[in-house]
Amino acid sequence: MRIAEKLNTTINPLSLFQSYGSLLFIFFLFNFGFAQNNSKKDTTNFIYYPDKIMVRANLSTQTDTYFYTAKESQNLKIVPNNDYKLFLTVDYKFIGFSYGFFPKFFGVNNDNSLKGKSSFSDYNFRLFLGHWLQNFQYSKVRGYYVENTADFVPDWTEGKDPYLQFPNLKNETFGMSTSYVFNPKFSLKSITSFTEWQKQSAGSFIPTLTYDYNRFSFDQNGNKSKEDNYNIRLGLSYFYNFIVHEKFYIAPNLTPSIGVRFSKNKSADTDGNTIEKETYFTQFLEGGIKMGYNSNHILFGASFNFNINWYKEDRKNSIENNKIYGLLYFGYRFDAPNFIAKPAKKIEEKIKL
Repeated sequence: MRIAEKLNTTINPLSLFQSYGSLLFIFFLFNFGFAQNNSKKDTTNFIYYPDKIMVRANLSTQTDTYFYTAKESQNLKIVPNNDYKLFLTVDYKFIGFSYGFFPKFFGVNNDNSLKGKSSFSDYNFRLFLGHWLQNFQYSKVRGYYVENTADFVPDWTEGKDPYLQFPNLKNETFGMSTSYVFNPKFSLKSITSFTEWQKQSAGSFIPTLTYDYNRFSFDQNGNKSKEDNYNIRLGLSYFYNFIVHEKFYIAPNLTPSIGVRFSKNKSADTDGNTIEKETYFTQFLEGGIKMGYNSNHILFGASFNFNINWYKEDRKNSIENNKIYGLLYFGYRFDAPNFIAKPAKKIEEKIKL
């Protein structure tokens, strides 16, 4: 992430890429038409809620932390000033949507004068089509501060002196992922969208292809940089859902994956304009554990999650992005009104879900 080098020297983190992600999506969408399960609903292993809309509120402690490790200069750790995030989710039949934001009304961040202001937004749209899951996401984070400011500023005092801040450092991601659930006796919906419930414990391997476009942009003190990245990776997930006393569940999951990143960095400073192109091999490790309670109308629970990815820029420098967080959720199911139920039923019949 070349922007990290500029941040490290201005104390002082960041590929226009040819997007063939759309072609990959078309390929998988084409396969959806031939991969639908036309058999009758399995009422032995699952409880279905075909006419219910599921709404949930999810409170998350997720942060977006970047580590820039350099052998010949000081390490750098930057984070946004967001302690909590709220995600509002709606799921119905095979379709779902969620919106995530930083809830200022919680009043938990009273340290803007020390860490600066940060903003966050996240939009997620997903389709469950038989054994397939197609996910679309857009997220944006703006405003970071240097958590290890003491390494750069002599005599800096925590809680008294302001952190080094980068209010114009922005991270945007447009992403898609395509997953396939192998085991027909395992319901991914029962621990994600909650539009159905699993009666018996089961698990499944779920290979996932993820492809996204990511941009870091930075404009401060005469230094301007834009790093555009195209990322593609393949992961092999394993999910298991332990059903306890019919209405409780414990669901661990783990996903190791590897990928490639095509990066293009444009920067402008007093020395002129520079363009750099690089290709990196990336490694990811994601996972967590969920637990909760489910009834016909009310459900609630909690989860612990982690997402760690890293790559080497060269022999001396490496980039690591960590997301380790907890989540609490509460949901409610209610009957879908006719103006939603009728068109959804017609779509289901046409694509034979």
